[in-house]
Amino acid sequence: MKTIRIGGVPEHFNLPIHLAIENEWFSKEDIQLTWKDFPGGSGYMKEALRKDEVDICILLTEGIVTDILKGNPSKIVSGYVKTSLTWGIHTHTRIPMPESESIFDKKIAISRFGSGSHLMPIVNAMMKDQRIEEEQFVQVKDVNGGIDALENGDAEIFYWEKFTTKPYVEKGLLKKVDEFISPWPCFMIAATNKIIESDPATLSRVLKIIHNANQNFMNLENAVQLVSDRYGLTTKDAERWYHATEWSTNGWVSNKMLEGVLYSLREAKIVEDAKTTRGIIWERNAKN
Repeated sequence: MKTIRIGGVPEHFNLPIHLAIENEWFSKEDIQLTWKDFPGGSGYMKEALRKDEVDICILLTEGIVTDILKGNPSKIVSGYVKTSLTWGIHTHTRIPMPESESIFDKKIAISRFGSGSHLMPIVNAMMKDQRIEEEQFVQVKDVNGGIDALENGDAEIFYWEKFTTKPYVEKGLLKKVDEFISPWPCFMIAATNKIIESDPATLSRVLKIIHNANQNFMNLENAVQLVSDRYGLTTKDAERWYHATEWSTNGWVSNKMLEGVLYSLREAKIVEDAKTTRGIIWERNAKN
């Protein structure tokens, strides 16, 4: 049996893969898929790929593109979630509601540098002709660290996926002041060059099972209830999220979309001189 190590955030987006593991879809194909949670998000997953601690990760598009350009020995091997991510922009409940433009001069909590919670405020500011300086960012590791940073006054603004943070908003731990929708599909599947080169056939089989799991989940009658039960969302919130989300059912990744990501990353000064998508996507051989 082949062992493949995969990682992702402990959020509802990855439920199709967890269901496939639980239903033994991988083991029936002689694959032992071992899952690792990364509560801190894409910044931690990029490091795990670099250190060969995982073979595959489900990461934010902007995060993995940036890190591949900075030398991460990995490639995007498939899309995962085709729809955009809606980021909730949060502050502490005791802080007055800020004007929309004033959020860009505040201290911003991020899981770590290079994460989505770091890159998205920069892109958001760039699209509104604003600028955020590096010293405004405060590393907090994960969503709980973000809540603590706002509570302690170490930060004033925190970006995180809005349905993940909604239970915290309802408990009065956070206040959502705005939203930002990422201008591209939110999640990609990335794999290390090591697994791509050493066992492309098994990698392709894993991707096929994930695509089938995604298709199954999008047609699953009790999907909304599963999301609600497992991730602490109200049935209505789970329903809204589920019907606004589409997963990839094949490995196609739009080159035009990636060119748009590169443009935004250049304009936001996150990467420099990156004008080609060559080397970012796995160019498969037909036999795989």
